Order: sequence, then C-alpha cells, then structure tokens
Amino acid sequence: MLKKKLRPRIKARIRKMGLKKKLNPRIKARIRLNKQVVNRRIDKFFDWIEGAELVELKKCNTDEDPVRPELDNIFRRSYGRKIYGVKYGGEIYAVMCFAYTNQIPKNVEELDKFSHDAFLQSAQRDQNVGQIAIAYTVWSKKKGGGKLIVKEVFKKIKKSNHLNRLITLSPLTDMAFKFHSKNGAKLLQVNESTQNFEYKVI
Repeated sequence: MLKKKLRPRIKARIRKMGLKKKLNPRIKARIRLNKQVVNRRIDKFFDWIEGAELVELKKCNTDEDPVRPELDNIFRRSYGRKIYGVKYGGEIYAVMCFAYTNQIPKNVEELDKFSHDAFLQSAQRDQNVGQIAIAYTVWSKKKGGGKLIVKEVFKKIKKSNHLNRLITLSPLTDMAFKFHSKNGAKLLQVNESTQNFEYKVI
C-alpha cells in the first residue's frame, strides 16, 4: 500500500530531474552567449578609449553644453581661451573648455576679466597666457569620455612649461561634486553660485 503511494511521487521527481537535465544545456548556452556579448562590449569600449586623441577645436555645439550653453564660440575662443575635444573615428566624444588666468575666478564674469588680463599681460611680456588653467565646462557624448578628457588634459598641462595649476569653475551641483571628486580633484572653495575643484599638477 505504501509502495503504491510512493510510486507517483518518485515518478514526479524523476520527471523533474529529467526536465532539469534538458534545461541545463540551454541555460549554459545562454550564459555563454551573454558573456560573449558583454566581452564584445567591453572590447569595443576599450578600443575607442585607446584609440582616442585630444584635439583643439575651433568651435563646439554650445547647445550640447549642459553647464554653460549661453557662452558662444566667440567667448570660448577669445583672449587665449581654448576648446578641447576627445576625438575618435572622426567624431568628438567629449568636450572641455578652458580659460587661462593668473587668479581663481568665482563666476563667469571674473573668468572673463581674469583671462582677458592674463592675455594682455602675456602679450606685453611676450610669454604664454596665464599660469592657471580654468576648466569651466565639460561634457561627454559617450560613456567614459568625461573621465578620459580629464586624464588627457591633465597630461597636457603637466607637459606645459607655463601652467602649474588645473582648477575648475563648476556649478553648485551634486553631479559636479561627484564627477570631479571621482576623478581625483579636491574641493578648493565654495562660492555664491559656483565651486572650485583643483587637480594636483605637481
């Protein structure tokens, strides 16, 4: 009697075990496929990172700028100011704009004045503009672009014979704080409408 009752249960377990064996190869195949897809994506990501180069730009699409879209290309290229981009395969994946000064600005008005003064001083003394590179906006169009442009700009400034500091003029946002802190910068000061971070050059 007990034997008869147990048989259906045993049969059910055997059926389940059989189903499990059939499913295992499918699950394994899916895991293998997912790993291949992830590995391809990682390889593709590092391909563009390794092949990218830092270039000076004559202009940028200011509408893409999430920080200071109101500043036109004339402002970004006047009085020794520069626009740099990370380029790969003919496309720009990240942009950073700089002003060169001898003082740390607390707002865009001071940025304009200080970079103008540094430019005039350098023209009178026949030397390079400013000792401080002020990064006042940065944006990325591809994952990893923001971090990469900071790294490449940092290298460029270290090679420079006249720049000894890399400081930002960043908006008062958590996003800016997290971005610069994550990339190794230290908060220098908090102003009325901005915050300055410093990347150690020396």
